[in-house]
Amino acid sequence: AQGEYPKAREVEVLRLVARGLTDVQVAEQLTISHRTVHAHLSAIYSKLGISSRSAATRYALEHFLL
Repeated sequence: AQGEYPKAREVEVLRLVARGLTDVQVAEQLTISHRTVHAHLSAIYSKLGISSRSAATRYALEHFLL
């Protein structure tokens, strides 16, 4: 739901995506499947009211998550 803050694991995914990693690279880094990464990104996008990796990166920068 929009307005919620991302959960800890979602923040981990967000940080790696913001550093430019692909879903597969994030999955390898966190030892999860790329489908799980995609699910986390969908949840992040919904919670933050965004729809792109660049918007997610901007959010991470603006909220000092990097």
